[in-house]
Amino acid sequence: MKMKRSNFWVVCMLVLGGMLGLVGSRVSSGQDKEKEKENLKGGKILQRTELKGAPGWEAILVDRTLPAGAASGEHTQSGNEIVYIVEGSVIFEAQGKPAVTLKAGGSFATAAGQVHNVKNASSSAPAKALAFYVAKKGTPLEDLSVPTK
Repeated sequence: MKMKRSNFWVVCMLVLGGMLGLVGSRVSSGQDKEKEKENLKGGKILQRTELKGAPGWEAILVDRTLPAGAASGEHTQSGNEIVYIVEGSVIFEAQGKPAVTLKAGGSFATAAGQVHNVKNASSSAPAKALAFYVAKKGTPLEDLSVPTK
């Protein structure tokens, strides 16, 4: 009897441990998603200018910093985007294409709706970039990048 009872408790502990691990990973994943959303909303608008040849649209220049080891998370843009890496290096991942590591002086472009992710290649230093967007006039900074679900 003692052997069966101890086996029962071992199985119960294993099941409980597995459940706690699953819950913990989902909570951690949720925290990671929140940090990624913060990274997408961060930045400082340096310039906005109306596009004379495209009424209702404007060019927006944003100073963006990606913290050490951070990622933007998969997202799309509400307009077109060109990004120039000013400092550090990033890994650019566009859906359906191989990942590319870009150092200071490198750049990438995305089209509206293209799913992509940007990761800071360094775990110890931030990456800095200038992001140039073409978006509908008046689009708030936090709406330029839209997380995918």
